[in-house]
Amino acid sequence: MTERRFDVIGMGRAGVDLYGEQIGGRLEDMASFAKYVGGSPCNTSIGAARLGLRPAMLARVGDEHMGRFIRETLDAEGVDTSHLKTDKERLTALVILGIRDRETFPLIFYRENCADMAIDPADFDPAFIADSKCLLVSGTHFSTPQVDNASRTAMRYAREAGTKVALDIDYRPVLWGLTARGLGEQRFVASDTVSEHLQSIVPDCDLIVGTEEEIHIAGGNTDTLTALRHLRTLTDAVLVVKRGPMGCVVFPGAIPQDIEDGIKGPGFPIEVFNVLGAGDAFMAGFLRGWLRDEAYETCCAYANACGAFAVSRHGCSPACPSWDELSDFLEKGSPHFRLRDDARLEQLHWASNRAKDWPEICAFAFDHRIQLEAIAERHGKDESAINRFKLLAWKAAENAGVLRNEGGGILCDGRLGQDALDAASGKGLWISRPIELPGSRPLRFEGGGNVAATLREWPVEHCVKCLVFYHPDDPENLRSDQESKLQMLFEATRKARLELLLEVIPPNGSDVDTKTVARAMQRFYDIGIFPDWWKLQPPSAQEGWENIARVIAQNDPYCRGVLLLGLDAPETELEAAFAAAAKNEVCKGFAVGRSIFGVPAEAWFSGEASDDDTMSAMSDNYARLIKLWRKNRETV
Repeated sequence: MTERRFDVIGMGRAGVDLYGEQIGGRLEDMASFAKYVGGSPCNTSIGAARLGLRPAMLARVGDEHMGRFIRETLDAEGVDTSHLKTDKERLTALVILGIRDRETFPLIFYRENCADMAIDPADFDPAFIADSKCLLVSGTHFSTPQVDNASRTAMRYAREAGTKVALDIDYRPVLWGLTARGLGEQRFVASDTVSEHLQSIVPDCDLIVGTEEEIHIAGGNTDTLTALRHLRTLTDAVLVVKRGPMGCVVFPGAIPQDIEDGIKGPGFPIEVFNVLGAGDAFMAGFLRGWLRDEAYETCCAYANACGAFAVSRHGCSPACPSWDELSDFLEKGSPHFRLRDDARLEQLHWASNRAKDWPEICAFAFDHRIQLEAIAERHGKDESAINRFKLLAWKAAENAGVLRNEGGGILCDGRLGQDALDAASGKGLWISRPIELPGSRPLRFEGGGNVAATLREWPVEHCVKCLVFYHPDDPENLRSDQESKLQMLFEATRKARLELLLEVIPPNGSDVDTKTVARAMQRFYDIGIFPDWWKLQPPSAQEGWENIARVIAQNDPYCRGVLLLGLDAPETELEAAFAAAAKNEVCKGFAVGRSIFGVPAEAWFSGEASDDDTMSAMSDNYARLIKLWRKNRETV
């Protein structure tokens, strides 16, 4: 087979899952929902991308917020969306789901005339299908004449191009009109009509995957071996039976007398927390092996492990593991029956599945509160003036090209700078905002002690910044107080799906050498805190940078890196700091504030400078620092 652009094209459902966050209750009693991308082929495509395959999605979404959410998420995950069409007439499909108990997972499909059920042969051409090693279709997308025609057309193009066809039976009786609409969780209803329909599809498939119930509906018999034997009379496809905690069984040829005589891989007996989406992750794992001609036992191991991760976590696509995570699990396993209690694996899952890469950050920091409040007070201005000034700072960042250049960003708070945050949000910009109560030592949080409640209101694109004045040799009671607050914050950021930037500054007057900051960082790692970013002062010598880099490499090779802070340093000092920092790969850029806005702020609050002059001054200062950083980085 000649090299093709894609490993797999997922065709079919593309919707949004609204997952109830309260566990053990009825949907009627759910108070809040987490939003994820959903739909069997969408989930599998994301899972495949995380495992190193090259997937594309063939579907439709609505011309609205949910459709854009799906497109943006797939793009960020590395799934090609060139054939994810925007339907101007229909809304994106929604599913509302919950976890009632270990056996009950209520869900309601909102799919009346939804966008993905309008997929049409005009949405794709033979060349697109021929550019993939495999076409993945699902049973749901044969349930109406419209999608049946589109799916069969894609399969015909696949046969003509030598593209393999994989079928995820994906049987949902409610989507075939066989149950009441409120019974979306019902997994099996016998139907001769559906069985006959599926049996007209299987002859053109190379791989067929389903649970035992799905094999029953496809094979037209509730005895698994009998159903498999009937399918074998219709198709030469590899047949895969998913069996939950018992793993799976593969039948590449004749069906034996005992199901246990098929080809098997290891099962993973873990707590079943959430069965929804496990099959989609399973399919991603199996495809990773099958499309690379791995042994069937290996395909089973990949698939079973991916399914195990999915049943242990909340959500479908977010639960899919990365290749690094999967490899680690297959090599080392886990001592935890509840996989989500394995802190090491959860950290690896978080860190290796970040959707967007930020190789460089050049951030304008105007999250300052104490400093700007002092300036405002000196000139007789109130908080509303600070909010207006921060909006000018945002506009200065815009004028400096922060949206046109990869790596631009801002730090801004919500208490005094909400208008600036609102203006900057939703543009793909790196945004961080502070959570600490300014100047607090021991650390306290702005918004009160319940930091989880505060973060619940933050958009997921916002990175949490926390400044802590900390020295590893602080008195025990002070150190313990601050560390417990940071542990609470770290847990809260993960629950809220927010990244964490930890800014560490040794307190004034403390003894500091080239090891001090690195020792502080190591202490945080030792107590289970893994920031996505560090924000640090420039070390006094290269040895300091080497110590910082060593600690990060030994504890968290997935860390995004270090940002350099400015502390109101003059530009000549920043230039020297940039020159030293740029030599170190671990430093990804800077987050500088007062060096950019300090002088313009005094002039503006005193009434000596206009809005335009103030924006222009800050924009020039910011642009000059970006240029200075990049000049030093390029010379390395």
